Amino acid sequence: MTMRMGLVACCVAIGLGTAAAPTVAQNYPELATARRAGQVGERFDGYLGYASTPPAVVQRQVGAINIRRRALYSTLALRRGATTQAAGIATGCELLAALAVGEAYMLADGVWRRRRPGEPAPQPDYCG
Repeated sequence: MTMRMGLVACCVAIGLGTAAAPTVAQNYPELATARRAGQVGERFDGYLGYASTPPAVVQRQVGAINIRRRALYSTLALRRGATTQAAGIATGCELLAALAVGEAYMLADGVWRRRRPGEPAPQPDYCG
């Protein structure tokens, strides 16, 4: 198993993968609505971002989630002898793979897209 795959497995086990969606929807209903509307989406680096400008309450929620993600990525990086950035990118692979149809996402090229019906989940080459 590569270091990247080990980081992904660890992150998913902690709940950043698909299991995080119900908790986010329950705790942050405005964020869930913004995600469905394509205003907020997953970025390749494991953080949430703005595909368009959401309301201030959603921006605060995204900020709070990204702070928690950064702390988790830092912890994982220390445990695995990797960088925080590598931990985020590895987790980003899993988060992108879990995107629902209609959700927004950004790959390393910086372009926001939305997953269309019948389209497979985005998986950059480095995700393996």
